[in-house]
Amino acid sequence: MIAPNLASQLPDDQRIVITGVGLTSPNGNDWQSYREALLEKRSGVQPYEIRYFGKTLAGICDFDTRRYQTKKDVRRGTRAGSVGVYAANEALQHSGLDWENVDKSRVGIYVGVTEHGNVETENEIYVIKGFDYDTSCWSHHHNPRTVANNPAGEIALNLGVTGPHYTIGAACAAGNAGLIQGAQMLRLNECDVAIAGGTSESIHTFGIFASFNSQNALARHEDPTKASRPFDVARSGIVVAEGGCLYTLERLSDAKKRGAEIYGELVGYAMNTDATDFVLPNPERQAQCVELALKRAGLEPDQIDIVSTHATGTSSGDAQECAALRSVFGDCENVRINNTKSYIGHAMGAAGALELAGNLPAFRDGIVHPTINVDELDESCKLPGLVLNDAQEGRKVDYILNNSFGMLGINSVVIIGRV
Repeated sequence: MIAPNLASQLPDDQRIVITGVGLTSPNGNDWQSYREALLEKRSGVQPYEIRYFGKTLAGICDFDTRRYQTKKDVRRGTRAGSVGVYAANEALQHSGLDWENVDKSRVGIYVGVTEHGNVETENEIYVIKGFDYDTSCWSHHHNPRTVANNPAGEIALNLGVTGPHYTIGAACAAGNAGLIQGAQMLRLNECDVAIAGGTSESIHTFGIFASFNSQNALARHEDPTKASRPFDVARSGIVVAEGGCLYTLERLSDAKKRGAEIYGELVGYAMNTDATDFVLPNPERQAQCVELALKRAGLEPDQIDIVSTHATGTSSGDAQECAALRSVFGDCENVRINNTKSYIGHAMGAAGALELAGNLPAFRDGIVHPTINVDELDESCKLPGLVLNDAQEGRKVDYILNNSFGMLGINSVVIIGRV
């Protein structure tokens, strides 16, 4: 039996469950292959070169953009849009919904993003440079490509969804924020199906690499697969990655009615703000966000089985998050703590959604995937329950807590329970 939570006391039409998972990541283009890569300790980080900045490392997706889009769709749209379209279609197929007979006006699309429009603007400026910056050569696709709702809008166009669609700009907390928004809209009866999560096209803008490099926060390593190394004493920064993960969310009552397979229930969540710095995290506020999510779920810290960390591989960020976790889970013998960025890098707006997807299968297989690339654990990152370099098997997993934090001090936490 699973330990009780407050969500379980709600009527079924207020309980929100996951019935489909669709994703593309640097080491897998579907949920099963992605999970296999994590258990096989297979990195998706590789050498990469981008205009102006030059050679670097990145987490790069290789999904088939033409699987769900035409050549014209891809050409006039955006990379983030293509990522979202792919993930959304995969999530719906995985859910087993009879999509042809779903009322599209009762479907909502809620996509978390870190940023949008930078890639397209950089590319278009590069093109008109060849025409001596003659703006008559500027693409008429610029506006629909760069509006903030673009990734969600491209998904809506592709699927014929006429319900609400929008993006949630929540920096690197955005994947969790998309899930939270989807759940809230279902509970408000604004939709019957929510397509929710996060997407990122960030590796296609040289600006993000240049900016992290200026902060001395861009990872480097002679072996690309070892560059992303949260918690390690020799960590050198962030590996920028692209990717996307979207979930099919439904009310438990609807999922039961159609006999859907259920992969987890959103039993608690929280968002708050540091209000202290543009970039540096505040461990006290992070801890408060975790504690609020636990309170809303009606759970004690020692009832959490897996904590999926945000840790990006930066010196200060990892240490600050570990301080926050230590204050909440420091005496909890049952909790296991891991990290997924060590495999794929930091997928920005998609990070939280992808990292949750990496842990969800533990409800069924009882395996906690490890954080890889930890040769020497930094003293400031020591925590009881850290799973390093080798998976832990034979665990009973009832609850997963997923951390996701972002610039300008935005924090998000979701708790998923086994059903």
